[in-house]
Amino acid sequence: MSELEVTQDGPVLTVLFNRPEQRNAMTYAMYDGLEQACVQADEDDSVHVLVLRGAGGRAFVAGTDISQFLEFTSGEDGIAYEARIEQVTNRLEDVGVPTVAAVEGPCVGGGLILAAACDLRVATASSRFGVPVARTLGNCLSMNTYSLLVSHLGPARTLDMLLRARLLSAAEAASAGFVSEVCPDGELDASLEALVTPLLGHAPLSMRAAKRAVARLRRATVPYGDDLVREVFGSADFAAGVAAFVAREQVSWTGR
Repeated sequence: MSELEVTQDGPVLTVLFNRPEQRNAMTYAMYDGLEQACVQADEDDSVHVLVLRGAGGRAFVAGTDISQFLEFTSGEDGIAYEARIEQVTNRLEDVGVPTVAAVEGPCVGGGLILAAACDLRVATASSRFGVPVARTLGNCLSMNTYSLLVSHLGPARTLDMLLRARLLSAAEAASAGFVSEVCPDGELDASLEALVTPLLGHAPLSMRAAKRAVARLRRATVPYGDDLVREVFGSADFAAGVAAFVAREQVSWTGR
């Protein structure tokens, strides 16, 4: 069974993140597969909506697989990683048809970034959203990712979420406008269908223009940020945070 499954049901192309035992944590191969699915959505005229969701009902995506960070030896590795994430998220943001994240359970770290790159989000009531790296790994995000979060949540709520390393509830995410619909647990399929169905009947060019305009507005304000990524990913704190996370131990931050 593939870690990432791409299926089509009529005009809807669905990407299923399929590592339920790891809460669908993303491997590099899964990011590659998602990018390929974006190309498929654009090249196949029969596709009118792209949906992302997690397998198992316990999580959308619980971040990137942390074991991959054990191979990092310098801040340059962090820059390369964040550049790869930016490439995938921008490609997802650029898909010509509407994109929908269907969220059950944790939508954190890389999962939140993927959901933020989608146009619309529907979530179950028990879903949670955040990037708690200030208490887990001690890393940071790229400027492009900070821009995605600020564009959806605003600077105050983004900093509250990041500095306190807390997860937003589905209700909080909906009140911020991040989540379009919140449904009871167990009713995601019906809510997803109710959200997607009207999109299938709307003017494709109107929707595409709206998507491209919003993406251009966001990216026009993204400044340089590799210096931040280099400093944080190259730090002793990040190395200690990754090692402690994998070993399921506590870490003591030094600020170095």
